[in-house]
Formats: sequence, structure tokens, C-alpha cells
Amino acid sequence: MYAESPYEFLTRLIGKEIIDSGWLEIDQERISLFSRCTGDDQWIHTDPDAASRGPFGAPVAQGFLILALINYFRSKTFYAPEGIRMSINYGTNKVRFLNPVVTGDRIKDRAVLLNIQQRPDGTLLMTSRHTIEIESKEKPACIAEVLNLLIPSGHNR
Repeated sequence: MYAESPYEFLTRLIGKEIIDSGWLEIDQERISLFSRCTGDDQWIHTDPDAASRGPFGAPVAQGFLILALINYFRSKTFYAPEGIRMSINYGTNKVRFLNPVVTGDRIKDRAVLLNIQQRPDGTLLMTSRHTIEIESKEKPACIAEVLNLLIPSGHNR
């Protein structure tokens, strides 16, 4: 009996949506924790009183927090095909922050598989476009082209 390889399986998904996550509310605690981790303590993120009088009317999430949440959404929604042991972040080709996410906004990730490349060492390089939507807003928060290295079972990496 013929067993489809992970590469063959993923090739059939090129151009198709592979992630449509549920909504995640962005609260001040998450923004503040990210500020503490990264040292990004600009008042538009960390001072709700000052931010309420600022250009966005409320504290806003850091762009890199929104980008980092792509991994959260992937871990909750994308299931690698049988034969893949793990996925490793490999980088981004392009990232754009298009619309601020303010405290209380709910966001979700919709991702389309753009390409899958089989590498000489047996790993697979997956390229996907992630659109981070904000509930009730037309313009997304972020669009990012993300690379993941898929490691097959039995690979020594």
C-alpha cells in the first residue's frame, strides 16, 4: 500500500488555508508581561491612563507581541502531517504591522500555505502567509510571511 509522504501531503495544501484559529483577547496583563520581557516599556503599552489620552485611545499591543502570537495560534491549530517530528521557527520573509491592537481587542490568525520545499537533508521548509485579523475591523493587525523548518521523524536534528 502506498503511504503519502509529508512533502506530498503538504504540496496538495499549497494555496489553501491551513490555520483559522479562534479568537484571543489581548488584555493589559499580556501587554505588560511582554513589555517586561522585552524592555519595551513605552507609555502607549504600559500606562493605561496616559494611553487613554494618546493617539489610539487605549494601550496598544506591541507589534512584536502580535507577531510572536503566530506561534501560539500555530500550536493550537496546525497539525503537521504524520511523519513530522517537530517544527522549528526559521524566520520571516516579510512582516507588516497595518493596524494597532488595543487592549480588549480580539485577534485571530488565518494562514495560507504558500510553499513547501524539500531540502537535501530531508527537512521541509514551509512558507506560509499569516493574516492577524482584529474582530470587527476591516484592516488586519499584521500580515507576515513566516518560515518553518519541519523535521521528519527519525531525522537526527
